[in-house]
Amino acid sequence: MSKSSNLYRDILTGIFFTVGVFGFMSGEFMLSTLLFGAATIASNLDFSGSFRA
Repeated sequence: MSKSSNLYRDILTGIFFTVGVFGFMSGEFMLSTLLFGAATIASNLDFSGSFRA
């Protein structure tokens, strides 16, 4: 996996997590749940582009 791919994944995960925390604090529990789920999925995805058939 390339270093830029890790950087993009980390930035995306951080944005989802941060917005999820702010959504949770403001009472938007459904939105924050979706954002925490998106952060979890984004942190586990492999964006390297090498798909195996």
